[in-house]
Amino acid sequence: NGLKLHLKGHGCKWTATPTADESEGRWDEQGINEYNVAMSATETEATNARCLGHDPLVENGIDEDSMVYLVLPFVKTAREGVERLGRLIEKYGTGESNGIAFSDHDEVWYFETGAGHQWVAQRIPEDSYAICPNIMVIQDIDFDDHDNFMYAPTIRDFVEKNHLNPSTDGKWSFRDIFGTKAEADSYYNTPRTWYGQKLFNPSVEQDPLSQEMPFIRKPEKKISVEDVEFFLSSHYNGTEYDPMGSFASGDDKKQKMFRSIALDRNQSSCILQIRNDVPKKIAGIQWVNFGFYAYSPYVPFYTNIDDTPLNYQTASHMVTPESSAYWLYKSLQVLVEPRYHQFIYQVENFRDECQSYAVSRISATDEKAGELAGKEQTKYLTAANAETAAYITNETKKLISDLTRQALNSSKFQFERGDNL
Repeated sequence: NGLKLHLKGHGCKWTATPTADESEGRWDEQGINEYNVAMSATETEATNARCLGHDPLVENGIDEDSMVYLVLPFVKTAREGVERLGRLIEKYGTGESNGIAFSDHDEVWYFETGAGHQWVAQRIPEDSYAICPNIMVIQDIDFDDHDNFMYAPTIRDFVEKNHLNPSTDGKWSFRDIFGTKAEADSYYNTPRTWYGQKLFNPSVEQDPLSQEMPFIRKPEKKISVEDVEFFLSSHYNGTEYDPMGSFASGDDKKQKMFRSIALDRNQSSCILQIRNDVPKKIAGIQWVNFGFYAYSPYVPFYTNIDDTPLNYQTASHMVTPESSAYWLYKSLQVLVEPRYHQFIYQVENFRDECQSYAVSRISATDEKAGELAGKEQTKYLTAANAETAAYITNETKKLISDLTRQALNSSKFQFERGDNL
């Protein structure tokens, strides 16, 4: 957009997953900075019409495309990230409603904007998780609990002055006041919350259409990176809503009822991991997945680096899988989807093998990097990332080659008349 502002101070080093096409400006989706603060700003939401009538969205405000760039290089903790973004929203406004996640060694925060200048943020407890589809999710706000909540200084007066709180018992729920609760939310958004909570709290029975599912839950077991990968790569696996016609899928109507978690138009998926059991300089790992997440592997990248592999730096308008990781994994998607049931078990084995390799690489890299410091350590981590990415890239090319040959051999345009014809 046309936002212009003067950035003061010296920014720190940080990673990002930007859009390749910068013809309309830069858009950094998520990253981790040198202080091991992680930030993700990719969750588009919506504010209801009544709230927008009193505080309209601001053209050329602080939008999703500029949030990471304006915040992540200038903060040393997740809490500082919330505070800085909040000040920017208050001063410049925003042109859209968004959800933003911050984390560091000690805390995880979820930040939501409402209308043009309002916002709240809630700390996620250490023993809990949150799932955030494209709707407002933060519920009751305790304005006296500053350890767990932050908010725009004018938000209570704004709500009271304009009679925006629908509660009859004094409850102050950000979701109820600013959210939409549209019919479309029950098909596009809430089923994703339902499935995630079904995975992490399988004993809880809920309706996928419900708009009253809790923002935060305590899982029934510890959540691993692999658990998060499965959820982000999922499409209601094992339920009647799986669109892939699996053993559990219902009729055609059921299969097409809900928006899948993994979606063909997703551009990238990242898991931002800040580890507390290793030295801080090697604690940040950004797991990156391009293509369709149910087919592509998550590749781990240490974030204390000074470069990235060449094939992870480019995604031109031309389809170039030989030089672009983005197009390599998009090509895998195009190959697998029409023959899903023929190829999916081989693809899942490939993803498992890549994950095992990634875990082993992290273990070996941690050990070696722990013996180094400063520029030597950064140089080593940069080289380790390149080696990991190169191996998984090569394994993906092998898979694509094998699947292509299988697809050619299963063409419908085959006809046998005899050995010599």
